[in-house]
Amino acid sequence: MSADIRPIAASELSHWLRALNAGFLRTEPVPEADVALRAASWDLSRALGAFDPVTGRCVATFRSFAQELTVPGGAAVPSSAVTNVSVTSTHRRQGLLTRMMAAELAAAKERGDVVSTLIAAEYPIYGRYGYGPAATAAEWEIDIARSGLDPRGSGPGDGGRIDLVDVSEVRETGPALHERLRASVHGAVSRDTRWWNLATGLEKSLARPYKDAFHAVYRDASGEPAGLAVYSADDHWTDEKLPQNTLRVRDLIAVTPAAERALWRFLCSVDWVLKVRTGYRAPDDLVPLLLPDPRAARQVTSADFLWLRLLDVERALAARTYAVPGVLVLEVEDAAGLADGRYRLDAAAGACTRTQDPADLRLDVSALGSLYLGDESAARLAALGRVAEERPGAVALADAVFRTARRPWCPDIF
Repeated sequence: MSADIRPIAASELSHWLRALNAGFLRTEPVPEADVALRAASWDLSRALGAFDPVTGRCVATFRSFAQELTVPGGAAVPSSAVTNVSVTSTHRRQGLLTRMMAAELAAAKERGDVVSTLIAAEYPIYGRYGYGPAATAAEWEIDIARSGLDPRGSGPGDGGRIDLVDVSEVRETGPALHERLRASVHGAVSRDTRWWNLATGLEKSLARPYKDAFHAVYRDASGEPAGLAVYSADDHWTDEKLPQNTLRVRDLIAVTPAAERALWRFLCSVDWVLKVRTGYRAPDDLVPLLLPDPRAARQVTSADFLWLRLLDVERALAARTYAVPGVLVLEVEDAAGLADGRYRLDAAAGACTRTQDPADLRLDVSALGSLYLGDESAARLAALGRVAEERPGAVALADAVFRTARRPWCPDIF
C-alpha cells in the first residue's frame, strides 16, 4: 500500500513537524507555541505530508512558499521556494519525494510561478527533478594580524559614519536596505515581514531561534543608510589574558561599494578580535581583494547554494537582460513536461517565444537552470555532455549572451 500524500490540516502540523525533525535527525520536542506561530504564518495548502497507510503517521514532509527572485537586469520573477523536504529513514526509496515534487511543480506551474528555487542539503537529489545549481556561496576566515589592515580602525574615509544600533532601528532600516540590495543583485530573494521579525527577535521560532547580536549601520555623507552588518563574537581568552576571539558575520547588506568596503574594514578592526568569519558570500565578493594582503582571507567554504528550475521558459528568458545581442534557438528537454519545447531567444529585444525554427542548442531544463542567472559556462556544460551544439558557434554565443559581469548571489538560506 502506498502512502497517502496530501496537504496537511492545522491539527496535523505538530505531527508533521515531528516528522520533519526526524528526517533531519533532530530530537528536540516541538513546543505548541512554535506550532501555533507556524500555523498562523504558513500557507498550509502548500505543506504536503506523506502518511503511512498502516500507522497513519506522517513519514515525509514538503513545503513551498511564495518568493521573488531577482534576475540579471534587476527584474523580479515569481518563484515557488521549496523547503522543509524530508523523508523518514524507514520510508526511503519508496518514491515519496518524487510524488511530492511532481505535485508541487504542477501546482506552481498552475499558479503562474516562473521558476522554482531551493537550497539543496544534498547535491545528487534535485537534478532529476529539473533543478540546476545556479548560484554558489563562499565563506572566508580572515586572519586580522596578516590582513595588513590598520587595527586602529580609523573609520570611513568618505564622509560616512558607522553606528551601532538596536533592533528597533534594524526593523525600520533593514527591509528598505534589503529591497535596494535585491534590486541590484541577481540571485537575491525576497524577505517578508516575518523574516525580519524572526531576525530581530520580535517573533520566536524553534527552527530559527533568535540570538542577540550587534547591528552596525553605515550612513553615507548625506546621512542616508547604505549598509547594515549583523554580527556576534565569542569570548575566548588564554591563561595569559590574551584575547582569542572570532567575530562571525550573520548578515551584511551594502547597497554601495563604499558601504561594503567601510563595513568590512570596521568588522576587521573590532577590539579583541583575531579572526573574522564572513558568513556565506558571493564567490566574487570584495572581501579578499579589499585586504592589503588577500591571502589573509582563507576560503573555508565554496559550494553550490541556490538551485533553480524553470517552469515558464518564455517568461523567464524574457525577464532578464543580456550583455550582448544575439539570437539562439533552444531545444529544452523536460521529462516532467513542464518546460519542454523549442524557444527562440532574441537577447537584444529581450524576447522569447516558442518556435519551429531549427535548434541551435539542445539541453535539459536543469542545464538551462544553471545557465539562467549567468554563473555557469555553456562551454563547460557542452564539454560535460549536458549541452549539445546543433549549429557551429552556438555554444560560444550562449556563453556571451548568458554570462554576467558579476556572479549571482543569494544571501538567504530558506
